[in-house]
Amino acid sequence: MILFPNAKINIGLNITERRPDGYHNLETIFYPIAIKDALEVVVSDELTFSSSGLDIPGRVEDNLCLKGYHMLKKDFDLPPVSIHLHKNIPIGAGLGGGSADAAFFIRLMNEQFNLCLSVDEMTGYARRLGADCAFFIENKPVFAFERGDEFETIKLDLSAYKIVLVMPDIHISTSEAFSGIKPTPVKDSLLELISEPITEWKKHIKNDFETSIFKNHIEIRGVKAALYEAGAIYASMSGSGASVFGIFDHTPDLGFLEADNEVFYL
Repeated sequence: MILFPNAKINIGLNITERRPDGYHNLETIFYPIAIKDALEVVVSDELTFSSSGLDIPGRVEDNLCLKGYHMLKKDFDLPPVSIHLHKNIPIGAGLGGGSADAAFFIRLMNEQFNLCLSVDEMTGYARRLGADCAFFIENKPVFAFERGDEFETIKLDLSAYKIVLVMPDIHISTSEAFSGIKPTPVKDSLLELISEPITEWKKHIKNDFETSIFKNHIEIRGVKAALYEAGAIYASMSGSGASVFGIFDHTPDLGFLEADNEVFYL
């Protein structure tokens, strides 16, 4: 059985406070986009994991799909499976690719082995694997808050616009991203700001990670500036970077960015 985990972008991201457990409270808008991996699971004689496409850093045993299998195995009588992941969503990009793979794996296992898990139950399992994994269970636009794993559904449809995502040849680690953050309570919540016309977003909706990351990586700052110069209505780094997206009312000509960056026209 094959599913196609998709990426997400963050429209705005405010880090509001540090939590006693060492994590941070935040608020952001998660919006799904059509950059996809491919995930296949088949019954096998033994549990195996393989991948193709982009190289996945780290140890194989730390892959979230494998962790998801072991988590579900504690509660259900699952057979061994062979997992294959074709990786296409850029890594270290702020697009949630690994989280999407984990959430779609839970969905796939639920369907393939008739686990009869409800949406809330699948969300609970996904939340244990990572803060934004839970988003990909329902996979629709939400206002996310607390650790980024509590959601309020919002009405946001960008299908009338052209979204372009640019991925520089840079990897931003989570530790680097958070090292430059100073949590600050927000005056105006994204839950209200996102309902403003998209032409107003540039004035009010920001990503707190940009300040320090743009200082350390001028190439990423340059991509955002280039998207605005090309006519973007709104442009921002997604999550903790390094990808930057632009929302346009037309399909832009960004050939000048394609030499040094991977460019996705969505």
